[in-house]
Amino acid sequence: MRIKRVVIQGFKTFARRTEFIFDPGVTAVVGPNGSGKSNIVDGVRWCLGEQSFSLLRSRKTSDVIFSGSDKKARLNLAEVTITLD
Repeated sequence: MRIKRVVIQGFKTFARRTEFIFDPGVTAVVGPNGSGKSNIVDGVRWCLGEQSFSLLRSRKTSDVIFSGSDKKARLNLAEVTITLD
């Protein structure tokens, strides 16, 4: 079993719907500090049922919902969908 696709919307730093497609084999997620790499993993853990906020690098439920920015309003929900193959 492998993760084929992850779709994140409203989760932590991902305000807009963002889709990641993972090809078979080894995948590396790279980017500068603060770009959301760890939030992808947090989203997968959350979708699979992780309930420990400390393991999701949060303190409370509302911390996993996009909290807004200078250009985008706060959202009221977070959604993470995983497609397994």
